[in-house]
Amino acid sequence: MSGSEPYTPPKVWVWDKASGGRFANINRPIAGATHEKELPVGKHPMQLYSQGTPNGVKVTVMLEELLAAGHSGAEYDAWLIRIGNGDQFSSGFVAVNPNSKIPALLDRSNPAKPKRVFESGAILLHLAETFGAFLPKDSDARTEALNWLFWQMGSAPYLGGGFGHFYAYAPEKWEYPINRFAMETKRQLDVLDRHLADNAFMAGKDYSIADMAIWPWYGALAKGLLYNGGEFLSVQDYKHVQRWTDEIAARPAVKRGRMVNRIQGEPSSQLHERHEASDFETKTQDKLGG
Repeated sequence: MSGSEPYTPPKVWVWDKASGGRFANINRPIAGATHEKELPVGKHPMQLYSQGTPNGVKVTVMLEELLAAGHSGAEYDAWLIRIGNGDQFSSGFVAVNPNSKIPALLDRSNPAKPKRVFESGAILLHLAETFGAFLPKDSDARTEALNWLFWQMGSAPYLGGGFGHFYAYAPEKWEYPINRFAMETKRQLDVLDRHLADNAFMAGKDYSIADMAIWPWYGALAKGLLYNGGEFLSVQDYKHVQRWTDEIAARPAVKRGRMVNRIQGEPSSQLHERHEASDFETKTQDKLGG
């Protein structure tokens, strides 16, 4: 639509009705806990509280990659936070992440002084520095990896909260915001495609946390798995993004990480909680009967 009544903002905005859309029941203009509930704590050094959204997948992929590379200290318990139910507003979760967004990590490597880490980019950087992995040692390559890590943190809100919201989740479809954010999303895909034409991975020749940050968002978009927007955005035209997406998707640790805390798709692709490596073989939802 393009001929709607124009909106004149009031002098002072007041929250007097639901915001509309798929997530209206959990959107609110204030922070803090809505209910008292402690978070569970398992036996491993890393305690992850998350859901298998693109932001959550970044961290489970990183943890699985660390374990595959032999870093036993990265063993983790992944607890499911159902964001549609408002689990992220529990008192326990807010204590780990006052912003009430997944993922949130409690690093208990030092049990006497657990360390909270929130924001997915901060978690990736924390884990990379803790284990000395997936972040280049060379200064130039490290800077390039961090360039792209922070590019993702700044760009994805336009893809998710912008294009995704107005194209897929908003209660009404409006021409202006869909066109505005479709244009920006295609610009971002072009940025990636031009870069990947000359580089195997985001930081150059080596796979890094920059790839782990970007792939769950833009790889899913490239395969038409995000917002069902692939055809609309002509994602098949971005050949280098497609090559990079397929290469990362084939990694065994990525396949495992994508399953953790996942609550959509085929039951065999969902591992709601992960506490041991063997859970991938014994506790996916097809084996649990749904």
